[in-house]
Amino acid sequence: MFTGIIEGTGKVQNIERNGSNIDFTLSCDFTNELKIDQSLAHNGCCLTVVEINGDKYKVTAIDETLIKTSLKEWEVGSEVNLERCLKFEGRLDGHLVQGHVDETAIVSNIQNRDGSYFITFKMDENSKFVTVPQGSITVNGISLTVAESNDNDFSVAIIPYTWEFTNMKNLKIGSEVNLEFDIIGKYITKLMQRDHAANKI
Repeated sequence: MFTGIIEGTGKVQNIERNGSNIDFTLSCDFTNELKIDQSLAHNGCCLTVVEINGDKYKVTAIDETLIKTSLKEWEVGSEVNLERCLKFEGRLDGHLVQGHVDETAIVSNIQNRDGSYFITFKMDENSKFVTVPQGSITVNGISLTVAESNDNDFSVAIIPYTWEFTNMKNLKIGSEVNLEFDIIGKYITKLMQRDHAANKI
């Protein structure tokens, strides 16, 4: 379980295909604090640390993860948002994030609003997920508030700190990002779909 509050970023150092899986080697400022078998969110995708070697560590993404997320777009040198799992011993910033990517979206617009940034993301037209204004959304592992919401796209406002401290600053028109929708909203949507199907019978 995570909060969507990014601890820092890492850099992809090596990419090695292993059958249908890919082993990613990354480095970050807190590699020395990591442990084997520890959960670590990478751009919002929960991956397990399987090897640590000096200031580098390795994680494995299986084929299903690669299909469902933007990890397949990573290259050596890619900057990745990182968050270690939540400790239940303090304030809960952000919102409850599972680290399970629901789908990806494409950046369709970026506006610089005198230091802050307003970014619009285009979702798949057949997406079964919804956003609501002032609702929570996780983009590349970052807990954000939806500013504007439409049927197949939504926008968020990014403060300067988040822009500089995360990999948001690297986004361009056409960039693919990972999305995790609010778990409560997903349950409500599922229940409504089930009730709607039952009423058709």
